[in-house]
Amino acid sequence: MTTPLSGARMARLATLRRAAGLLNDFRFEQSDPARFYGALAADTASMVEAFVPDLAGAAPDGAVVLDVGGGPGYFADAFRARGAHYVSVEPDPTEMHAGGLEHRGSVRGSGQALPFADGCVDVCLSSNVVEHTPTPWQMADEMLRVTRPGGVVIISYTLWWGPFGGHEMGLTHYLGGHRAARLYTRRHGRPPKNLYGTSLFAVSAADGLRWARAAAGSGRAELVAAFPRYIPRWMWWVMRVPVLRDVLGTNLVLVLQRR
Repeated sequence: MTTPLSGARMARLATLRRAAGLLNDFRFEQSDPARFYGALAADTASMVEAFVPDLAGAAPDGAVVLDVGGGPGYFADAFRARGAHYVSVEPDPTEMHAGGLEHRGSVRGSGQALPFADGCVDVCLSSNVVEHTPTPWQMADEMLRVTRPGGVVIISYTLWWGPFGGHEMGLTHYLGGHRAARLYTRRHGRPPKNLYGTSLFAVSAADGLRWARAAAGSGRAELVAAFPRYIPRWMWWVMRVPVLRDVLGTNLVLVLQRR
């Protein structure tokens, strides 16, 4: 028998102060990655803890948290500080070593074919990865597969039509992804790190909600919560309004409990 999950703790965390701090840290993604990713890691761990309040008690000797698309490894310390056994999987060796950090419990592998057994982790997490893969919902299916019954899957991703959809290309993505990439290359003399159509894709809130509802309808999971990550609780209503949610929501979080 599994314990029902609630989004009430997350709602209490979603304050205007938190939103302002995260938005401020976004300015340092390129110039000071350690500051940006360190703050994002701490916030991600708090978000997971809101749904799994006793991380250390989710398994006999601490919850096993799998971070799909873990990147340079900034998240490891934030989760280990909460008593979790943190493991990350990342397909790109360049990305894995970008931060110059020591990797402990990192595996090179694809999110579309996770190199893990069925039902082997307590929490499976993906933070800002969906928009960087051409087959995100295949990855989401894999995340469900490796999560144990009663475990939690949390998927957070940037919405293309929001102000951060173009990543370092800024608001020029509203002119079209390929045109935005050309404008960035002309301005900076190099292509953007997140190249539209190659490592950056247009993903909407409807896409994620459709997948989550299908997973719930098939009996594989229960959709516990769907909320915008970077805006305060009193603005969460935007996720109930088609079109508006993609522009103002900025980032959608899907929380599912594996059945």
